[in-house]
Amino acid sequence: MAPKLLSPLFPWLILLTLLLLFLYSSLLSSSPTPHSKRIPPLPSTCNFFKGRWVQDHNHIPMYDETCPFHRNAWNCLRNKRDDMGVINSWKWVPQDCVLPRIDPVRFLGRMRNRNIGFVGDSLNENFLVSFLCILRVADVGAKKWKRKGAWRGAYFPRFNVTVAYHRAVLLSKYEWQPKQPADGNQNGRKGIYRVDVDIPSDDWANIADYYDVLVFNTGHWWGFDKFPKETPLTFYRAGEAIYPPLDILDGFKVVLENMASYIQNKIPQKTLKLWRLQSPRHFHGGDWNQNGSCMFNKPLEEQQLDLWFDPSNNGPNKEERLLNRLIEDALQGTDIQLLNLSRLSEFRADAHPAIWLGQKDAVKVWGQDCMHWCLPGVPDTWVDILSELIHIGLETG
Repeated sequence: MAPKLLSPLFPWLILLTLLLLFLYSSLLSSSPTPHSKRIPPLPSTCNFFKGRWVQDHNHIPMYDETCPFHRNAWNCLRNKRDDMGVINSWKWVPQDCVLPRIDPVRFLGRMRNRNIGFVGDSLNENFLVSFLCILRVADVGAKKWKRKGAWRGAYFPRFNVTVAYHRAVLLSKYEWQPKQPADGNQNGRKGIYRVDVDIPSDDWANIADYYDVLVFNTGHWWGFDKFPKETPLTFYRAGEAIYPPLDILDGFKVVLENMASYIQNKIPQKTLKLWRLQSPRHFHGGDWNQNGSCMFNKPLEEQQLDLWFDPSNNGPNKEERLLNRLIEDALQGTDIQLLNLSRLSEFRADAHPAIWLGQKDAVKVWGQDCMHWCLPGVPDTWVDILSELIHIGLETG
């Protein structure tokens, strides 16, 4: 008996089956494995700045006193500061979202062939040192870097990433001008510090095209302890002295407005620009030169913060919130993002170098350091937040 002829549709059925199998296997192979699972970017609505400190004894620093980028006065482990284990057991927990700790390898991988710059005073340098020590975990071959006018920094060769700090304490250009014989007595004035409110400091004026991320700050030098009446700040615009003369706070406002405008107009739009608000000081019982102290062993309670920092109480730490208001006003209408690390840092009266400064007689000469932060310490949390904001900013363009 002759075999039945195959249906003319049979080859097409085979072809269709093979095609379905191929598509199915392709879907399986494209599914992420546990090792390559992609973490979606955090929503930009996540407020990392509002939350509380929670003690977690499993929360330990990523680096120690051997980090080559340390600055001695902030190296509280090497200087044997009391309670460093406790200081670093506190973890910042945002109210409405999760703040992951920075993964240095992942972060530098995302930043490959890019550069990050900090511009401002020593509190931004404090921030930078924390950042460098954390990132070095991912690249122990990191090298000290000091080019393009940078005060200090590091190059991470595995990823071709540079992170550096440009010291510009007022942001604007300023220079010392000694008193001339023709000036007369002038109530004991020795000279002036001329501030050109519309000209950026040479230390950062020519870096616009180099960095993909820039973090600015100023404020901690804007006080009469830095510029007393014998050596005051005098403000100039377009090469001429501003008249009537500005006091130091009004001068601060004018400099902020001019520098914000310069950043907005001269720094490329593709550059992610952030401005870190003030880092709070924690002098108790007097200012730095009045035996002020910060010998605390735990964070402040939330109900204590206004007593410490509200300007209406006229305490030694009042300038933080006062200057923050001026900064926020000056940045209105720009694309410079606020990096508001002030409030989360207000709690941490326990985390300054205080008397552990690593230098004999430093306290006798300078008083306790209740302004800068121990490293490792609070700036490590700043780094966690900054790394997430950089990821969000660069992902969203």
